[in-house]
Amino acid sequence: MTHRTCHEWGRVAVGEGGFTLAQSEALLAAARAHPCGGGDGSGILVDNRRHLSARQVVGVLAAGGASIEILPKVDPADPDEAAPTVRRRLLHMLDVAMGLDLAAGPSANLSLQNETLLDILIRHFAERLLTELRRGLPRRYSAQEDDLQTLRGSLDVVRQFTVHALRPDRLACRFDSLESDTPLMRIMKACVVMLGVYAKGFETKRMLGELRHYLAAIPDVPQRRLPWSEVRIDRTNQRWRSLFDLAQLLLGRNWQSTQHSQAAREGVGILFPMNDLFEAYVAAKLKQVMAGSDIELVAQGGLRHCLGEWSEEQICQGNLFLTKPDLLLRRQGQVLAVIDTKWKRLGDPLDRKQGVSQSDVYQMMAYARLYRCDRLMLLYPSIPGQPSSIRGQYGLANGRERLSLGQIDVANLQGIASSIRDIVLPELGIGAVENHHFGGRS
Repeated sequence: MTHRTCHEWGRVAVGEGGFTLAQSEALLAAARAHPCGGGDGSGILVDNRRHLSARQVVGVLAAGGASIEILPKVDPADPDEAAPTVRRRLLHMLDVAMGLDLAAGPSANLSLQNETLLDILIRHFAERLLTELRRGLPRRYSAQEDDLQTLRGSLDVVRQFTVHALRPDRLACRFDSLESDTPLMRIMKACVVMLGVYAKGFETKRMLGELRHYLAAIPDVPQRRLPWSEVRIDRTNQRWRSLFDLAQLLLGRNWQSTQHSQAAREGVGILFPMNDLFEAYVAAKLKQVMAGSDIELVAQGGLRHCLGEWSEEQICQGNLFLTKPDLLLRRQGQVLAVIDTKWKRLGDPLDRKQGVSQSDVYQMMAYARLYRCDRLMLLYPSIPGQPSSIRGQYGLANGRERLSLGQIDVANLQGIASSIRDIVLPELGIGAVENHHFGGRS
């Protein structure tokens, strides 16, 4: 398999030193079939004949004997950071945002080597699943019916006196049987089979082979027919939660998707719009920091409308143009602050506008009015090497609302929580008052 790595907005050659034309077409077909790609796939890759250009989507796309790994990049104009460093940062963001428990496996060490994101996730999944299966396959009781010579469970009276009326040597039995063939194990088996196509390392292939042996009694199910809705994670199998989430990621369920059409049948796409991933990462960190406080974090909530029918006699009740702020901080139903995250760099600090989009400003002004909130923030990643800080404070005309521009250093993996606690929350009028409530690991 031909593999290439690039950053957001980067490009990979088609031809000498890059993908073949057939590989390029296979990747473009997989991009078109992926929800992140849009109708023509240009949300992921753009075909420029002699090269493929990546967009603002990160992750791995594989098809037709080729794979491309797209890594995050804050500033398209800056030189690329070393791939292992960026890959480790991306793994950390995925771990925090999706609760994959990657820190429990080999990922931290592997990310410093020359493995791709897909290699790391496959090996982590195989190692974790093997550890669980060596403890024994999880089982559950399932209702069974069978005709036996001795009674097992209870007798199906109707069947006994109709079908077996003349066969006293046969008993129509109903009973519960403890089975390892469960929806969860069918999904695990499908994931193991699929990953076997893409695994590269000898040790990873060995573990996947051992896993197939453990799961030999579990029937193979096509991916489009996997029983996702039948899986139940409860206190009896809670340790399988992160493995189930990782299987959803690898098999293209929910946020990331693959194989949504026949064109993508042979491909795999573990892809994330970077804006969405950054928002989910900040939300997860905020929850960690505010754990134990009386402040509620609402992601993609609010759901208030901008416009409605006008009446001179009563206040308008909105029902048009729904709003979904990225993050709301709320106490007892009252909105304290609104945060919108933006995965792009702020502009020159000497520029009064600092590169902030005018449409973003209009959006924040609408939030201030709709949610009756006077603390607003646009939150950006800082360029690696620049510390977390508040880059600017602006008042909204004819009002007392304050819009702050903040940036957090996502390269400082151990300092994100403290940056949120010590910089972001005080700027929103929260941390300085209730700092003693806040904790959470970095």
